[in-house]
Amino acid sequence: MAVLDDLSGFEFEDLMEDVFRNLGYENVRQAERTADEGRDVLMEEVVDGTRRAIVVECKHTGTVGRPVVQKLHSAIATFDFDGPKRGMVVTTGRFTSPAEEYADRLQRNDDPYPIELIDGEDLREIADEIGLDLYNGRIEILCDETLRPHDPATDVDAPVQEAFRDIENIEAADIPRPHAQVTFRPVVVITADTDAVFETSVGVIHRINDRTGFVVHAERGHPQVADETVATLVTENLHATVDLDVDQFGATFDDVEERRFGQTQTEYKEWAVDRLQDYHTTTVTYTGDNNVTYEKTCEPNRSDISVQSIEPVYLPEVRQTTDLEEYTYSYEYYAAGPSRVTEEDGIHRCVHCDTRGVDETYTYCPNCGAIACDSHSKTERLEGEPICTGCAVTERFALKTKYFYDEQNLEAFRKEYAAMPIHEKAMENKWLASGSVVATLLLIGLLVIGGII
Repeated sequence: MAVLDDLSGFEFEDLMEDVFRNLGYENVRQAERTADEGRDVLMEEVVDGTRRAIVVECKHTGTVGRPVVQKLHSAIATFDFDGPKRGMVVTTGRFTSPAEEYADRLQRNDDPYPIELIDGEDLREIADEIGLDLYNGRIEILCDETLRPHDPATDVDAPVQEAFRDIENIEAADIPRPHAQVTFRPVVVITADTDAVFETSVGVIHRINDRTGFVVHAERGHPQVADETVATLVTENLHATVDLDVDQFGATFDDVEERRFGQTQTEYKEWAVDRLQDYHTTTVTYTGDNNVTYEKTCEPNRSDISVQSIEPVYLPEVRQTTDLEEYTYSYEYYAAGPSRVTEEDGIHRCVHCDTRGVDETYTYCPNCGAIACDSHSKTERLEGEPICTGCAVTERFALKTKYFYDEQNLEAFRKEYAAMPIHEKAMENKWLASGSVVATLLLIGLLVIGGII
């Protein structure tokens, strides 16, 4: 275990706390370092429905002898726990024969406080078992599980096809296959308990008994808590993960990228404890024995916060881009099989203004490929099809602006307009024509009233 040689004793305890948590032990925490009575890590397990405490001694040393095991046996006996108890000694080195014989004798004699010995070779096997790599004396998160990057029951571009169905004047057959890329982004799901009681001379003034779960984006840089929709996507689909097989997904996506976890298990644990310590800190107002009102800031101790689990998984971020004539439309989302959380929707967006969102109406312009809102979508006069204001050739007829695909269509309509009888020309601006009729009727009415006709 040469990679562990540079660790201090406390750092080795941090590492083992993470290892035990990954092995599934519950309520894993460290004993107070200022008053070490032979207990470094405390944790619990449930065997056949019975909860049992485990007292762990961590020794970052080359050889562990019998006195260490004996001392732990005494510490277990005095440890305050209402239920069965056992012990464990973990070392990066090896155990002497007397130490192994003492632990073996406890097992054979059905001692109420048996002790398990774990040496450096055992640690290697445990690290492999839980998918962790020991590097530079610390735990790097290794994960080969991911949420599904697409719904296996449909094509990978199904979300894009669904988005384009909201756009008027475009058919599925008109939409080319988008370029699809997936980035597997690491996240960790953290569960922690905070249990703290704050008392003064008047009694308990504040109590915290809370289990908190949150999802954290876990790439390089400072950890970032995922927003509620992304967190829900992860937690609701955590039971349905699949192996992250880059070759397999490479047959489905045009580009595949896998990011690494940016922090160690210990760093995520420390970050979570700091965050919860800040989150639960509050100021409480209470009345003292002398009927005077006081304020007290209640901040839980770090020992009041126990990280129960740090569960790594990959969250697929899919980006699909579709080329239509002069424009490229992107659609980006986090995926979990048929479920997804949209990050960027470049389809429900007018290319000419800031109008966006699925509640608006958009029309596709086959002339240039633009998706435009109602304000920027018109009807081409000659062919009667939609055209966006960005590419239209315009000219006024009967005091009204007409829109054309190109100069050829404009010229063709000029000739058509020139040959129209006057009443048809007037109808090229129905509001003007209607106004003329109304004005004529009014004039006739006035003439009749004046006796002129």
